[in-house]
Amino acid sequence: MAAALVAVTAWTGGAAAQDKPFAGQRLSVLMVGHPTTDAVRKALPDFTAATGIEVDLEVVPEADSVPKMMLEFSAGSGRYDVVEASSIHIKGFVGADYIVPLDDFATKYAAFYDKADFVPSYLTPNIVDDKLYGLPLFGESSFLMYRKDLFEQYGIAVPKTFDDIEAAARTVKEKSNGEIVGITMRGQQGIQGVYIWASYLWGMGGSFLTDDGKSALDTPEAAKALDTFARVLRDYGPVGVANMGWEENRLLFQQGKAAMTLDATVNGAFNEDPSVSTVVGKVGYAPVPVQTANAKGGSSSLAVFNLNVAKASQQQEAAWLFVSWATSKQQQIHSLDTDPNSGVTSLAAMDSEAFNKRYGTFKEAMLASLANGNPQYIPTVPQANELVNNTGIAVSKVLAGTASAADALKEANELNNAALTR
Repeated sequence: MAAALVAVTAWTGGAAAQDKPFAGQRLSVLMVGHPTTDAVRKALPDFTAATGIEVDLEVVPEADSVPKMMLEFSAGSGRYDVVEASSIHIKGFVGADYIVPLDDFATKYAAFYDKADFVPSYLTPNIVDDKLYGLPLFGESSFLMYRKDLFEQYGIAVPKTFDDIEAAARTVKEKSNGEIVGITMRGQQGIQGVYIWASYLWGMGGSFLTDDGKSALDTPEAAKALDTFARVLRDYGPVGVANMGWEENRLLFQQGKAAMTLDATVNGAFNEDPSVSTVVGKVGYAPVPVQTANAKGGSSSLAVFNLNVAKASQQQEAAWLFVSWATSKQQQIHSLDTDPNSGVTSLAAMDSEAFNKRYGTFKEAMLASLANGNPQYIPTVPQANELVNNTGIAVSKVLAGTASAADALKEANELNNAALTR
């Protein structure tokens, strides 16, 4: 922590009282539960020591974060000075005037900010109409994780298609007498289930939107993708999969109870951490499968979570200092010593000795997934939240067996088109 404090106090030139223009201010910050958030929380005393700014940090699951901030945004309450949100919401937030551009702050208070240090594909979604509206806190793509030992034991080849995934899951279930789950994935309603099902949608030739911006869920490709996703989870997935989000899915795989999972690249950090994982050194990493040569977009995600300053905040300059500090190269490098954080957005952190030592096992696969990540994996439109909610209901209905994929997606398609025209 001492190293982080040295880095964070550099801008103060000794951190005398007159060098802390915002000392005594108290920020309210809403963040998503994630290793990056844990690292930020642990380093908050350093930030306060350097700036005199206190931080009240509220951490909630991703599924709860957007409804929470939207409630405060729409009321203009100013409850939160800083919020963390996925890049899919940036355009909607900008269009609704919920967040402020940061360019002037970046010029005036640049001590923590180094634009050139960010992974370009992570920073770009934060730029709307040539203005900077956020800084990337963590980023990820997705890949297939599989148990190398089980695949070798049962003679299974690394899946390249979704049919291969289903066949591999079936083999594991049969040959382990059901003791090992064939595959585990997120099935929870909302962004959790939609985030993973989107790999099937894109990989089987579907998409969320047409070229002219209409909903594209009422198609044979989308229905087949949802049928396949639901079937493999019902037949070869874990009990209670409909309630599983990122953390539940990650833990099941880490505990050695599943042969495969398709999820975020950040999960690799947990798989290879001997303090929390029983599968260290036993996991292989492969690209997300594709089922067709005519895919409309990549089946790997490109997800970025960013820190934004709320328009209703009365402490925007202090908020900027927090945003630029939390995403700084110094803090990101420091985070590698405190938490399983392979989702760094700093090039310096990604090239560091600590990163390569901890995450070298899957770094190549992660970088390949990032390079092929689909920036429209979840559409970055102002109505993104509504589209995700409507689609999530359809995914849940099919997973529960209460509706066919075609019927559920037809309903979601109509709702999404209504949202897109508003």
